[in-house]
Amino acid sequence: MKRVAILISGSGSNMLCLLESMQGAHPARPVLVVSNDPAAAGLARAAERGIATASVDHRAFKGDRAAFEAELLRPILAAAPDILCLAGFMRVLTPAFVERFRGRMLNIHPSLLPKYPGLHTHARALAAGDPQAGCTVHEVTPELDAGPILGQARVPVLPGDTEATLAARVLEAEHRLYPAVLARFAAGDRRPVLL
Repeated sequence: MKRVAILISGSGSNMLCLLESMQGAHPARPVLVVSNDPAAAGLARAAERGIATASVDHRAFKGDRAAFEAELLRPILAAAPDILCLAGFMRVLTPAFVERFRGRMLNIHPSLLPKYPGLHTHARALAAGDPQAGCTVHEVTPELDAGPILGQARVPVLPGDTEATLAARVLEAEHRLYPAVLARFAAGDRRPVLL
């Protein structure tokens, strides 16, 4: 049984889907939810489900990412996870942090990578006139949003779509894709999940 730590920054909607999926015959169990924001709503949601939580406020480190990550590592290492899942964790991690968990850290991104790494993905897809958008789960590597793809889900871009309407449909796809990828990955299978 693989042990999973989930890193969040906000409400944790993807976190909730991951937590709900890790039951029964699932090959993993959640051991920790950690946030860079002590007020993140997702921490309370995880605690209500009996999952250990921790927070390390990045603002207290005034741009010293190495010091922030050293503090972030404390609860993570204490929980001894096999897999780390970034689920709306809005901090760029240093190469040293990423290398420590090479091949064991997943992230979900709201575009069909390699298209539109970084921010403002829905606006960029709409501006380009793309007929489809979607989301990608990938292994985290030191290069932003560039790790091996473990799964993708596509959604149509509809006439009249706004950033908000497209984002809502992509989020629904994220809620299906991330749990499916985590289950396969935790079982030792890195073949991409395509939805």
